[in-house]
Amino acid sequence: MLDRCSQPKATEGDQLKFGLYGLHKGTSASPEALARRAKRAEEIGFESLWIGDHIALPADAPDPAQEPRLELITALAHLAGVTSRVRLASGVAVLPQRHPVLLAKQLASVDVLSNGRLIVGVGAGYVEQELKALGASLADRGARTDEFLAAIQALWGEETPEFTGRFVSFADVIQRPRPMQRPRPPIVCGGHSPPALRRAAERADGWYGWDLSPEQAAIVLDDLREAERRCRRPARLRPLEVTITPPDGIDAATVDRYSELGVDRLVVQPSTSDGVEIDDLIKHVGRTFMPAAGGASS
Repeated sequence: MLDRCSQPKATEGDQLKFGLYGLHKGTSASPEALARRAKRAEEIGFESLWIGDHIALPADAPDPAQEPRLELITALAHLAGVTSRVRLASGVAVLPQRHPVLLAKQLASVDVLSNGRLIVGVGAGYVEQELKALGASLADRGARTDEFLAAIQALWGEETPEFTGRFVSFADVIQRPRPMQRPRPPIVCGGHSPPALRRAAERADGWYGWDLSPEQAAIVLDDLREAERRCRRPARLRPLEVTITPPDGIDAATVDRYSELGVDRLVVQPSTSDGVEIDDLIKHVGRTFMPAAGGASS
């Protein structure tokens, strides 16, 4: 298990950041509610807003398909227009089911329209019916994710990009504008599997763990550090930033436990997307962890 002594608790100058997940679905999936909640989260002091990526869910999915759910890029673009400071994150874009040349253009556009506030979270996906409906599969999702991520980075980083892969190839094409953030927006890889951890260690600026308690996070973080050692993480990449979504509500003691593990950001979500629970969560996090930013008066 990860040696906690090697991951000191955040100091006053290095505070744990808080993100919010879920503004794209349920009762937030209306123009008025989305804008109001996003502005309030920004005002209170949330560092980032994270938008998920399901395009077509099975009718019997545990995550109910009948629940309203806005499309990822559209929601991020709308959030860019109704906020001014908070970071905007794909949490996470399912790469195998999105064409990388189009996605690179969409993400660059969001980064420009938000004045450089985009965080690009990516993952391989897990819903077989959804992947199949969009031309991918469980069998090739890992290979597609690695290839598509490399293709996107080529489009953003090379003057005249060329790429030849199993699933996508291009040459003699240029995309402009490039992302505002140079050399590119931060890339965060999600997932707990060995390939996902390897992908984060080799290519990304951060890693995102979903639904992990402090005890579970400690185990996966140990595996992540081992993946960094095995792949000899390139020196040009910054130290991996760790983002976690906790499974339950958080209190000060729980936040301290994540901080002691070296977690950099907690992305909280309501237990339901119905009603006003997300409003209550925004208020709770503001009052408990961000009083200096205005949460105490909410």
